[in-house]
Amino acid sequence: MHRFLTFVILVFSVPCRPVIAEDQWITFGPGEGAGKGKHVVFVTGEEEYRSEEAAPMLARVLSTHHGFKTTVLFPIEKARGKDKDKDKDKKKEGGSINPNFPDNIPGLAQLDAADMMVMMLRFRELPDDDMKYIVDFVKAGKPILAVRTSTHAFAYTMRRESPYASWDWQSSAWPGGFGQQILGETWVRHHGEHGRESTRGIINSEHAAHPILKGVRDLWGPSDVYGVDHLPATAQVLVRGQVLAGMKPDDPPVSGSKNEPMQPLVWVKDYQYQGGKPGKAIVTTMGAAVDLECADLRRLFVNAIYWGCGLEAQMPAEAKVEPVGEYKPSPFGFNGFRKGVTPASLQK
Repeated sequence: MHRFLTFVILVFSVPCRPVIAEDQWITFGPGEGAGKGKHVVFVTGEEEYRSEEAAPMLARVLSTHHGFKTTVLFPIEKARGKDKDKDKDKKKEGGSINPNFPDNIPGLAQLDAADMMVMMLRFRELPDDDMKYIVDFVKAGKPILAVRTSTHAFAYTMRRESPYASWDWQSSAWPGGFGQQILGETWVRHHGEHGRESTRGIINSEHAAHPILKGVRDLWGPSDVYGVDHLPATAQVLVRGQVLAGMKPDDPPVSGSKNEPMQPLVWVKDYQYQGGKPGKAIVTTMGAAVDLECADLRRLFVNAIYWGCGLEAQMPAEAKVEPVGEYKPSPFGFNGFRKGVTPASLQK
């Protein structure tokens, strides 16, 4: 009887929040370099641009070449119960990376001790307990690098009573939600023709000496230019996006009004969430996994991490950005993610 009571007490004293195994995310380093002592957390979860492939590559670059400790969080498929079509007693266990699950990114507690967050998100609708880690990070005024679809990182369609529903990209209560209010823009439109017109990054001569552009000369990617309509005048536009007439880096700019003027492509912006501390956001609407085959775009990302973490004085003249191991990213497209890949398999 005594043993039974002890068992009952132990079972019902366990916190309601599930314990998440660390094999649902990956961590690299720290290695040797200027970034040692800084922890950068990548939060991925979008259905099209293969951030689940880009983020581990960038995390390895930062750890191996520059000394940062890096952690990559992923959208993880949940268990779906019994497989009725095959073995009735066999359960689908979940656990693989699946960006079509918008409400499950294990490991967000890693943000509590992080020095910088890299966001590669779109249309996520997280449980409030998980979302609070992101909100607290923003409230603390810590630096953010927000990539491509992170301008529309959150979409509240099921949890409209959530205290964070105003973070929705279409919010009217907090116009444009997190994207417009914190980053400077929400989703507006494809400005270039998606899948047909690629992007050439044109450095803004007014800010050519900005540390984030150190050693950056040649920016091109196959993803298209996004429209940007709401960016405040206080934001510094470092790079503008020139729409090219095709999907190759040597294609000419499109004729007509699309490049008159060119849309902001990379910018830095001060932010301050309600009742929080001031912080800085670096935003780029470039950043598909295939865009990051461009060495200078990787260098811009690495520079942004140095700058965001307050390591401008230690920034190399030309940051080393060679991928560690093979990097052959999948093309962008819905449901184009590699099936059955687990975070543990990417740790090797």
